[in-house]
Amino acid sequence: MKDRDNKKAVALSYKEGLYAPLVVAKGRGVVAEAIIDQARDAAVFVHESPELVNLLMQVDMDQHIPPELYRAVAELLAWIYWLEGRMPPGRKSSQCL
Repeated sequence: MKDRDNKKAVALSYKEGLYAPLVVAKGRGVVAEAIIDQARDAAVFVHESPELVNLLMQVDMDQHIPPELYRAVAELLAWIYWLEGRMPPGRKSSQCL
């Protein structure tokens, strides 16, 4: 039960035109599990990175991630797009990631 209580989750949303992703959900314990379950039910990729989650937990809800996290989140998003066989918004297929 203790592991369940220590679980944390943060959900990000990024749309073309925004300068950075937004924190749209975050929580601990059963709330974290619900966030993860909803993401999986919606076929949204779930990535486990305790270090990144700890940093993102410090960002207020509905706020953009701070510039210090741009690179880490951008690399994660690029990797997810690659896994899904898609191109990030604003990229053309002839451009390299």
